[in-house]
Amino acid sequence: MRVLVVDDHELTRFSLKLALKNQDGIELVGLASNGREAVEMARRYCPDVIILDLQMPIMDGLTASTEIKSTHPATQILAYSSLEDPQTEVMLQTAKVDAFCKKDTTIKDLIKMVNQLGQNKANTDAG
Repeated sequence: MRVLVVDDHELTRFSLKLALKNQDGIELVGLASNGREAVEMARRYCPDVIILDLQMPIMDGLTASTEIKSTHPATQILAYSSLEDPQTEVMLQTAKVDAFCKKDTTIKDLIKMVNQLGQNKANTDAG
């Protein structure tokens, strides 16, 4: 399963890279620091799953997810955010994301979600 990580914080990108690096069946295809890079990398690498921060400079995650889904509708997008704002719930209802994960989630649970989304993508491709 091909995974793209998108977050504007270098430490978060590095931590996720380390967490995903030794997971069986997961290939980290890229690290992006903003939504525009995410859209470009999604076109180039066709990831199965994208871990996508919602709040970023240049292009936010919600805008990026809409663009990515318009060209790669089967790509599974995991919104990854520290937001606890009531508006977040409204945003997520209209966002083109497949799942939401708070940044304080354990690595084990994050990997489980990524694997589940990868399975969803595989089922979509097969169906």
